Amino acid sequence: MKQIALTMLALAVAFTSGCNTEPKKDVYYMIATNVMLPYWQTVANGFNKAAAQYNVTARVVGPQSYDPLGELDALQQAVRAKPAGILISVSDVSVLQREIDSAVKEGIPVITIDSDAFISRRLYFIGTNNLEAGRLGGNRLLEKLGSKGRVVFFTIPGQPNLEERLRGFKEILNLQPGIKIVDIVDVKGDARTAFDKAQPYLTLTGPQKIDAFVCLEAVGGKPVADAIKRANLYDRELIAWDTDPGTLDAIKDGTIDATIAQKPYTMGYFGLKLLYEVFHAPPPQLNKDFRSDFYSPYPVFIDTGTTLVDRSNVDLYLSATAANK
Repeated sequence: MKQIALTMLALAVAFTSGCNTEPKKDVYYMIATNVMLPYWQTVANGFNKAAAQYNVTARVVGPQSYDPLGELDALQQAVRAKPAGILISVSDVSVLQREIDSAVKEGIPVITIDSDAFISRRLYFIGTNNLEAGRLGGNRLLEKLGSKGRVVFFTIPGQPNLEERLRGFKEILNLQPGIKIVDIVDVKGDARTAFDKAQPYLTLTGPQKIDAFVCLEAVGGKPVADAIKRANLYDRELIAWDTDPGTLDAIKDGTIDATIAQKPYTMGYFGLKLLYEVFHAPPPQLNKDFRSDFYSPYPVFIDTGTTLVDRSNVDLYLSATAANK
């Protein structure tokens, strides 16, 4: 009798445990350079949308300001959790490359978005062709300035995607020897810094006058536009980046001439879908250099596209932003 009772108890426990156990969901991490920016919240929306469609768990992490070491900490924590895959934007290759390589070595698929780490073991990059986007902006600036002018850039030196954008601008601006790049300002991913750094340049007159400002990342457009408004100097050209609401409003009122629109939602959405595919149909060897593999199952780069937004089409972007709030 005692043996029968123990057997029945064991069966009851097993039955109860089985009834309460749900299939374990895959967990995917997206690591952003600054989770507080509207741009990265849009990327997260795409990432979460795809996760819901695949019935997997999405976790969006990263620092709340531009902070490569903070991003490294978020990456290290994600790797320790041993997720099904990691999507990451690389703020600083020198800081993040080693941990990306370690993740892949441990069998965790890593795909970069927005900003790449080409020399790492990441599988591939999803995002903007930043060199071409810089050329697009450079051609617009030539249209506005003509054959001469003095230009100041606002950027974060060393961030791979921003360096590519700057290179694209330089290729085009170098076609006109009369256009001079006066300064390349490090705004450190901070709106207040962009505003403060713009103000002294707006006081320059005569041969020292700054004719145009270019912001190579999302955080700079609105504060530089605000500085122009405060100085009441609407003869200065301003080209921005991305489609934050403040940037679009400044295009509408004419302070910003144009912005380069990327597709952040697509980066997040497509990124999770491709991580899911890699995890559920992994290659025979994950930790290899797929760039030089003639039979690689993966591309080196997936271009999500760019558009130049100015007053002729800004209402389309404002409507889309309002519809997706």
